[in-house]
Amino acid sequence: MSLTDVATAPVAAAPRGARLALRAVRLGHRGNVVLDEVDLTVEEGEVLTVVGPSGCGKSTLLRTLAGLLPPLAGAVEQDGSPVAGPDADRALVFQDDALLPWRTVRANVELSLAIRGHTRAERRQIAGEWLERVGLDGHAHKFPHQLSGGQRQRVQLARALAARPRAVLMDEPFGALDAQTRAEMQDLLVDVLAGTGATVVFVTHDVDEALFLGDRVALLGAAQVVPVPRPRDRGASCAGLRQQIINSL
Repeated sequence: MSLTDVATAPVAAAPRGARLALRAVRLGHRGNVVLDEVDLTVEEGEVLTVVGPSGCGKSTLLRTLAGLLPPLAGAVEQDGSPVAGPDADRALVFQDDALLPWRTVRANVELSLAIRGHTRAERRQIAGEWLERVGLDGHAHKFPHQLSGGQRQRVQLARALAARPRAVLMDEPFGALDAQTRAEMQDLLVDVLAGTGATVVFVTHDVDEALFLGDRVALLGAAQVVPVPRPRDRGASCAGLRQQIINSL
């Protein structure tokens, strides 16, 4: 399958963002091919949302880009170099917040900074700044079990972005949240990504979420990548594109 752009969407100039590419890639496990002949490029600083029917390979695609699952064939690249495994330049955010229950909120955010080699003082300062950005500056001393689901996702978002990754790979991170909290997290993601320059690949089952967040939407079921009109809104301006995506599913 080849993902062919319907048109080229504008991409924010972001020198820090990673350019990710899959070239004639076959995805899955031996004996179980999920996607074949995938050609897809995610430009620097772009937010690409990925939708498709259940079992079509969305999460497999994400894990391949992360370097967690080698392709069965073809090439996976970051900035023209092969992706040979996980890298601190590519942060993963899951539906399950994956916070360490024995660490405080601040200590969970500091973990990614420790991996990057920041000093203790730097970790504390940067973690504090990011907790403030995600609206949790008064919760730094708490443990994950003391937070709501939305608050835990805010911590995971702060942890992922604090270390300044060049790409953020998100696997339905808001899927378990109620509708109001989910909308709040979508708005928050747009706000906190501003100025980071990070490239984002965001997997979701929610078509409205895909249209609100994405600069382009990859339709795995229809083998296309379509641009999303801007400015970003939740109104009827994307009604035709929304129906096109629903039909592809």
